[in-house]
Amino acid sequence: MKVKKFEDLIVWQKSIEITVEIYRHFEKHHDFGYSNQIRRASISISNNIAEGYERNSNKDFNRFLKIAKGSCSEVKSMLFLGNRLGYFSDLEIIHFYSRVDEIGKMLYGLYNSLNTTN
Repeated sequence: MKVKKFEDLIVWQKSIEITVEIYRHFEKHHDFGYSNQIRRASISISNNIAEGYERNSNKDFNRFLKIAKGSCSEVKSMLFLGNRLGYFSDLEIIHFYSRVDEIGKMLYGLYNSLNTTN
């Protein structure tokens, strides 16, 4: 099945899901700077997938996938910091980290699949 719109991409769907989870986790959080930054980084993942897809060129899509992958790393870094600051339980950090790591791997796979078809 050929993907006809970015909303069909599983990686985009998963990135939206994790962003919603992060938003909900920090709804009433007192550290605005931290919660704002991790939210913005998570939003950047799905937005870059969408923007790159709509460029209608593999070269541009690849560039935006790399940016989305970088945003995944930013979220991971923020998760490590949040764990040290006590913003996550051990189970929560495992959950969030594994979800973001999975998205990063999916982005890497998509990037590689586009590079083999050029």
